[in-house]
Amino acid sequence: MCFGLAFMLAVVILGGAYLYKYFQFQENVYFCGIKYIEDGLTLTEPDAIASAPQYQIIEESIQILQEEGVEFISVPVPEFADSAPADIVHDFQRKLTAYLDLSLNKCYVIPLNTSVVMPPKNFLELLINIKAGTYLPQSYLVHEQMVVTDRIENVDQLGFFIYRLCRDKETYKLQRKEALKGIQKRETGNCRIIRHFENRFAMETLICEE
Repeated sequence: MCFGLAFMLAVVILGGAYLYKYFQFQENVYFCGIKYIEDGLTLTEPDAIASAPQYQIIEESIQILQEEGVEFISVPVPEFADSAPADIVHDFQRKLTAYLDLSLNKCYVIPLNTSVVMPPKNFLELLINIKAGTYLPQSYLVHEQMVVTDRIENVDQLGFFIYRLCRDKETYKLQRKEALKGIQKRETGNCRIIRHFENRFAMETLICEE
């Protein structure tokens, strides 16, 4: 009987912790966007000023859980056809980033790039500061390229939030192209583009199959 009571108590505690994380995950969602200028064009150039450059726009839903050290980003189907809709998790405790390509229903995991991804506290402050307006003004686009490597079989080892994103989906490791040797430039037909932001600038993440 004691064993049964202990088991039931453990189930209640674990279930309560899961429900707390679940309902916490549903709160405090921001929807905002960023405007950026295409490559090779800046507002300081006379020709750019004279021609009134057109901005591209990225819109996304953002949720930040400071206590958990997690940022969750959802990028809907964009107006431009060359970018894929995606859900993204930046887990600062696990030091991992996961991308879920919603068109392919595949997950990709890579070590968190803290030089690009703004920490949760700072990112939240940025979102609060721009809450009065919808878009960040006069931003720019940064490119990064990833290469798909090994398949991950046990996503439950990647933490609660990445597990929640990637469970029951094909999940693969990514490696930044500049960190690989002997990799040739791939055609864009073998790559997927995800445009998003988690800083003051827009990111174009190119995920390429080997």
